[in-house]
Amino acid sequence: MSNHIDYEINKELGECYLHMGDYDKAEEYYQKAAQSADDIAAPFLGLATIYVQRGDYDAAYAQYSKAAGIEKSDKALAGMGLVQMERKDYDAAYANFKQALEINPENMVAMNCLVQIAHVQGRLSELVTVLENCLKIKESDAVNFTLAGCLVALGRKEEAKKYLQAIMAQNPKHEAAQTLLANIA
Repeated sequence: MSNHIDYEINKELGECYLHMGDYDKAEEYYQKAAQSADDIAAPFLGLATIYVQRGDYDAAYAQYSKAAGIEKSDKALAGMGLVQMERKDYDAAYANFKQALEINPENMVAMNCLVQIAHVQGRLSELVTVLENCLKIKESDAVNFTLAGCLVALGRKEEAKKYLQAIMAQNPKHEAAQTLLANIA
């Protein structure tokens, strides 16, 4: 029981110091949390965040990988993808962002980065399929809007309208959807 209490205290202190920008103290407490409970992903995600802030992408990737090994979460996979983008390993980044969206279709980091990669690499058609699969997992205005934007970019405006209308049916005041719908009408 004491290990669990130590873990919670150290994780909380790590989070506090991270939010205050004291990365050295945050790292110290996240390390202690990880030692108290090496089967929980959270302290490894915290350490990864610190290393990203410091620009140490190798260390960040190692921590995101540890976290993903413990629990394959959208946060760990998106973090790995961000580091891979920084390293210009776009195919690996794309794969991790795609997996992150399969876990959580509303992970905006994964979605936005996936759109960037797909646009630069000419993979928008492939991305349409990924986003359609996300909608099968969970209906989402963000996914509908992103999907509509991809379809407009591909010249498939009529299909895009369907996704924008789905947004408008749930949220008639969605300004971005209104604007895009007006632009393609």
